[in-house]
Amino acid sequence: MNNVVTPSERPAAPSPAGRKQGGFHYAFLIVASGIVLTCVPCALVYSCAGIYFTPVSEYFHVAKATFTLYFSIANIAMMIGLPVSGKLMSKLDIRIVLTTGVIFDGAACIAMSFFHAVWQFYIAGVFIGLGTAPLLYLAVPTLINAWCRKRVGFFVGLCMAFTGIGGVIFNPLGTALIKSGPEGWRTGYLVFGIIILVVTLPFTVFVVRSKPSDKGLLPYGATEDYADAEGAEGTAEAEQVRGVSASKAMRTPAFFALAVFCGIITINQTVYQFLPSYCQSFEASLPQIAALSGVVASACMAGQALGKVLLGTINDKSVVAGLSTGIGGGIIGVVLMWFLPAQAAILMVGAFLFGFVYACTTVQTPLLVRAVFGSRDYTNIYSRVSSVGALAGAFAAVFWGFIVDLPGGFPIMFTLSLGCMVLAFVLGVWSLKQARKIEHLSE
Repeated sequence: MNNVVTPSERPAAPSPAGRKQGGFHYAFLIVASGIVLTCVPCALVYSCAGIYFTPVSEYFHVAKATFTLYFSIANIAMMIGLPVSGKLMSKLDIRIVLTTGVIFDGAACIAMSFFHAVWQFYIAGVFIGLGTAPLLYLAVPTLINAWCRKRVGFFVGLCMAFTGIGGVIFNPLGTALIKSGPEGWRTGYLVFGIIILVVTLPFTVFVVRSKPSDKGLLPYGATEDYADAEGAEGTAEAEQVRGVSASKAMRTPAFFALAVFCGIITINQTVYQFLPSYCQSFEASLPQIAALSGVVASACMAGQALGKVLLGTINDKSVVAGLSTGIGGGIIGVVLMWFLPAQAAILMVGAFLFGFVYACTTVQTPLLVRAVFGSRDYTNIYSRVSSVGALAGAFAAVFWGFIVDLPGGFPIMFTLSLGCMVLAFVLGVWSLKQARKIEHLSE
């Protein structure tokens, strides 16, 4: 049967607004929603968590490790929740999953302001982990992947940069609230929880849409070829052609390579938390360097914020170049910090460059998954890859803490960090080379 139709017989394509290449596109509101998700709930519960460790531990008269166990519990819950969230996001309206995640995070913060026992924070950690799983790891890559066909890397990097920017914005606010009284930490948690709900819910409920066809549109940057598809439904079908199913992807060596990549790059990222301690280790020999511990941490955060945007932009041209930039920057950064710590300017440049490899966790990983496995079942595949990173994140700080406490601990830490980055680079490049073989699985 001949299925070819003449132009006059074709059904109406999606609205012109959906295929125009210039001007406003609804995808820009999706990007704005991604920025809000990373800047508000993700930053408030993760980037700002550290400011509560000391005051809450002192209030309950417990060791910091006892209180911060809730953070490890959150990471474990996130690991468990990621595959479930990915499956739900591929089956349900994404607004339901994201709104639930926001409510979990906001309600947990508000509840923490009323807690009177440390074990209660452990329960809150479960809800924070489950709530943050779709917001931090899945929302931005999934939405941008669905709504954009050009500048995908740039938009992912831009949104993810706001996890750090949110920390810069809200850490001073939280610190001021904590210092407002003997139980100021309660006020801080309460205000943070309210901000999460009030600022974020309008976006997840009223702005976010799962895919362009929900608005009768084409993806941002879609070529005119998509306009020839049979309406919005035809467009949706065309968009799903490239790529393989999660069930097939998970049987490939590339899937396991990317899962290991995600775990290793997450473990390496956690080295950042020990850079202030590294500076303080020079207190006797180089007191001026020890005094820069906070500045060095800020330099790394600045590097990861800029690095996320830069990596995203480079990935739009070449995924290999993006991978090389992120890991190359991290390697140079470690070498500078390790061998030239006496030079304050060089130390800060090293920390800044290390921020580039820090950025790989939430920018390079999803873009690698997309490049290797395509868009067809992206959310399900990426949710499983990122769950390995969440598991690694639950234990990475304990691992590095053990390492730095050893004699000669910081040189060992930097040596292992270099090894992690080299291995991650090899795994990433090898996975990309498998992409052509994997394409045949979709046929």
